[in-house]
Amino acid sequence: MKRSLLACLLAVTLPAAAGEYSGFAADQSRVSFVSTQMNVPVEGRFQRFGGEIHFDPATPTTGSARLEVELQSIDTGLEEADEEVASAEWFDIAKHPKAVFESSAVEALGDQTYRIRGTLTIKGTTREIATEARFEPGAIGAFSGSFKLMRSDYAIGEGMWSDTSVVADDIEIRYRIAAPAQ
Repeated sequence: MKRSLLACLLAVTLPAAAGEYSGFAADQSRVSFVSTQMNVPVEGRFQRFGGEIHFDPATPTTGSARLEVELQSIDTGLEEADEEVASAEWFDIAKHPKAVFESSAVEALGDQTYRIRGTLTIKGTTREIATEARFEPGAIGAFSGSFKLMRSDYAIGEGMWSDTSVVADDIEIRYRIAAPAQ
């Protein structure tokens, strides 16, 4: 009797071992960045983004992800900076309101770590990227990682802003993208 009661309690209190994760859990996800302006790190984030993840840890190579970031939702901590990066010289949000990542391959590296390859489109330019992400299983599974992009590859910061001694060319993108277990 004690054994079956313990088994029932564990079944109710522990999340089931999830097979597949699908969808998107916005409240458990985040996209942020670190850029460098005049040798000072500047952190910010995007407040609105959405997407779709399909991932089964048993068959990781079949995984896929698509993420769309609303560039207007940028939060640098300074309203003036947020308005400036919306301009044509930076993100040109009027013509290109979203940045889009779409995966093309997932490779298991061991210890819940995966290399995810895909394309990133910003401001009408599409480039291949790769990132390593750690997967956290549970009722909500999440991929966490970071990668660097060169803003000049996407024409982010044109004209007087193309001087990389003022705003560094490389930007670190940090993310946690989550999906519920199915």
